[in-house]
Amino acid sequence: MYIFTENEDLINRRISVQKQRFKQSVSREYKGHRQKVHTVGWNRDGKKLASGSVDHTARVWNIERSSSHRDCIELKGHSGSVDQLCWDPTHSEYLATASADRTVRIWDSRAAKCIQSISTSGENINICWSPDGKQIAVGNKEDTISFIDIRTYKIINTKRNEIEVNEISWNFGGDKFFLTSGLGTIEVLDYPSLKEIKSIQAHTANCYCLEFDPKGRYLATGSADTLVSLWDIEDLTCIRTFGNLNWPVRTISFSYDGEYLASASEDLFIDISNVETGEQVHKIECNAAMNSMAWHPSKYLLAYAGDEVDSKTGIIRIFGYSS
Repeated sequence: MYIFTENEDLINRRISVQKQRFKQSVSREYKGHRQKVHTVGWNRDGKKLASGSVDHTARVWNIERSSSHRDCIELKGHSGSVDQLCWDPTHSEYLATASADRTVRIWDSRAAKCIQSISTSGENINICWSPDGKQIAVGNKEDTISFIDIRTYKIINTKRNEIEVNEISWNFGGDKFFLTSGLGTIEVLDYPSLKEIKSIQAHTANCYCLEFDPKGRYLATGSADTLVSLWDIEDLTCIRTFGNLNWPVRTISFSYDGEYLASASEDLFIDISNVETGEQVHKIECNAAMNSMAWHPSKYLLAYAGDEVDSKTGIIRIFGYSS
């Protein structure tokens, strides 16, 4: 007979409790965008949620005040779809947006004001902020990554890639730069030299997304092969895969404590699985394919947005509220 160790027993008890909490949780809707939402993200203290849309705008929602659409500010200025955004990890009010209009805009969310607009060489599809808050990296459809100095708002370096680049991120230390590719690989670069350290064949098909565990233990990747893979951050070995989705994985997100990993695709649900065991703990039912998800930085609240049945609306939902 198999006997659980104390650690395994503790993990399973925590999972059981959390299953019940998720089962009793509901989603709230936040309406305001006029077309579908491509990206969502929380600021560092979790008091604000930002969203970017095909309607050329970003919005910042004050989640703590109310669930009403009136508690948001609209950030206007882009002339193309706002496809990805990121918050300054060192400051709760600064936001960067990447747009198809070939610009990156930096915003002060307190005043709904654009601080700076930086022109880039192509239609921008991914963006990330360095852990020290001093630089932003932005990638475009031509697979060129531009590095912007936040002090001068100038592009200080560019990297043109021969492979399709889908998502980009610094590690927590800021000394390595990661990207996922159309070849199914994870490319690891030294930073700031951008010399290749390692190329890992992570998936058998296009690798779309990556995210670091907030506790600094793991890296997760999502692929067109329908799998989510979990990697040890020290030696970059694959620990396990999550196979609960049936369509290409579009978006992934770790919970604030690193206990749970959410993943979504064109399946009409969001999968939430335990990181240590791989067990599915909950499914959030959806009515369309998901584009973006983000866990709150200190609570079990998951913001998500996707393709709506009505193309003239864009809705953000947040799961985790008591029913």
